[in-house]
Amino acid sequence: MKYQGIFVTGTDTGVGKTVVSAALLSVLCSHGVDAVPMKPVQTGATRRCNRWRSPDLDFCLAMAGLKPFPLEYARMAPCCFAKACSPHLAAAVAGRRIGFRRINACLSSLQARHATVIVEGAGGVCVPIRGRQTMLDLMGALDLPVVLVARLGLGTINHTLLSLHDLRRAQVRVLGVVFNATAPGRSDYIERDNIKTITRLGTVRVLGRLPFIPNLATLSAGQFRRAVAVCLPPAAAWLAWLKFS
Repeated sequence: MKYQGIFVTGTDTGVGKTVVSAALLSVLCSHGVDAVPMKPVQTGATRRCNRWRSPDLDFCLAMAGLKPFPLEYARMAPCCFAKACSPHLAAAVAGRRIGFRRINACLSSLQARHATVIVEGAGGVCVPIRGRQTMLDLMGALDLPVVLVARLGLGTINHTLLSLHDLRRAQVRVLGVVFNATAPGRSDYIERDNIKTITRLGTVRVLGRLPFIPNLATLSAGQFRRAVAVCLPPAAAWLAWLKFS
């Protein structure tokens, strides 16, 4: 396998990167794939028993039924900050730096122990991390193929095509787009056309379409898996794409 992981990014903040990351992890784990999550940069993190906790990572772990040891958890969330804001600002407020070398070392360690690592970014593709470096630079440093998460509703055509343009300009391998419903409601002709238009103009594969899932925080791992399994390709397809990407 050429790539031992997938980087999940989004067209914006709040588009459902964590839900899609958890869904992909759940699909792989339920089919016997040794997959684990990683959240390299977490803002809005909390401290518990003198250890950082990443809410996004915790959700992914819970939905996949995984319980890593503290040391491995620390590798999964190497850069945590209390302020819920852009990574560059959260790091500045904390008086710390976000180091690509440390993130890469943690990823390599996870890859040495597991078959696949699902890495979730922070915000959109151009979110600043430090200086002039953005989330795009981190994707390039980690050298993983990317899944782009997009909203279904109005405005998604522009945001998604711009994100795809920047990913390709940075020569990042794009596996495809997953559309995620961020609000309740029935699909209409605008949403259906959005998907067709992005597929055509973006020349991109649509990897799935997740429905709005109410009460996410109260779902069991089994309930979550059943809700998302039919909305994404099977584990074998993901592994094939990784092998030949």
